[in-house]
Amino acid sequence: MQKSYVKHYHLQALNKSMTYFRTLLLSLFLFSGLLPVAMAASLSYTLSSGDVISIQVYGEPDLSFERILLTDSGRISYPFLGELATIGKTPKALEKEIVTGLKNGYLKRPKVTVSIIEYRDFFMRGEVKNPGGYPYKPGLTVHKAIALAGGLTERASEGKMFLIKDGQPDQKPSRVKMRDKIGPGDIITIEQSFF
Repeated sequence: MQKSYVKHYHLQALNKSMTYFRTLLLSLFLFSGLLPVAMAASLSYTLSSGDVISIQVYGEPDLSFERILLTDSGRISYPFLGELATIGKTPKALEKEIVTGLKNGYLKRPKVTVSIIEYRDFFMRGEVKNPGGYPYKPGLTVHKAIALAGGLTERASEGKMFLIKDGQPDQKPSRVKMRDKIGPGDIITIEQSFF
């Protein structure tokens, strides 16, 4: 009787701790603004070379992969299904393709999750202290990107900041401001001030 009571008490305490922990994490995400950004990114984000993804098939370790770096070819070799194209697809679209393929004679009800482990780099050029490529994080703005690149040089012009979106290299650069959002693979150029 005593052991049963102690076990029950410990389970209640554990449940309360887990509930508190989940509430704390949810609050942190909501107040930091990361949850909506992460959710939106996962729904509309399209894969491209430089992204690192994971593919998890519940209960099937031989069909699950922790880290897959997407190369310029954009194709991955997947058991039973052969080569799959990834570039331009959302993670959800790739999930559906794998589920459909595995249902076709391999698994009855495959549960597949495709997750982005690392986003492709964005690039800073021009009048920043450390030009180059930097790892993208959801919610990144021009201001934060400049901070990652060490800040502006003395010659930089905040009125002459331009962006080329990823996948549109022939696009005319568009003028951006500090608060504007940027995406993975984007190129930001900070020009010189003439004064």
